[in-house]
Amino acid sequence: MSEKDKEIKEENVNENIDVTNEEVAAENVAEEENVELTQEERLQKELDEANEKVASLEDKYLRQAAEFDNYRKRTIKEKTELIKNGGERVLESILPVLDDFERALSNLAKDENAAEIMTGVELIYNKFVATLKQNGLQKIETEGTEFNTDYHEAIAMIPTPDESLKGKVLDCVQAGYTLNDKVIRHAKVAVGE
Repeated sequence: MSEKDKEIKEENVNENIDVTNEEVAAENVAEEENVELTQEERLQKELDEANEKVASLEDKYLRQAAEFDNYRKRTIKEKTELIKNGGERVLESILPVLDDFERALSNLAKDENAAEIMTGVELIYNKFVATLKQNGLQKIETEGTEFNTDYHEAIAMIPTPDESLKGKVLDCVQAGYTLNDKVIRHAKVAVGE
């Protein structure tokens, strides 16, 4: 091979090397761009995941806070009810004594010789009723009122000749009571039909 051929061959090799170097450089740039895009995409994906997690945790926190607030309100209401109606059992157990007092008064009213005893028993009865009222106990009114299942328990239906008495309470067999607007014993009544 002559020197010229060697030079031409070297130039071709150099050109091939330059072309190869340019291709490699172009590939490297493309790879770097892919790596950068991939890295940007990866970072964007991580950011999106982090945002979703933050939103999820925030939602969970708000739900927990609302649930706790509801629990707190419910327990306060229950405590208030317990305080308000705490003596309900005691008062329910006293109601038969109150009934006996009322029966004694009605029997003493029939006896003419027991006027002084009646006065004393009436004083005790009135004091007892006043004490119960102070504690929130109220007698359910029945005479001439409309029958109401929220307050009355019908134990008898009595035929009435007068149409205006239909569905009304005609007689109260046992008094009913409310404690702070809560019925603790329904009034047992006879209703006109």
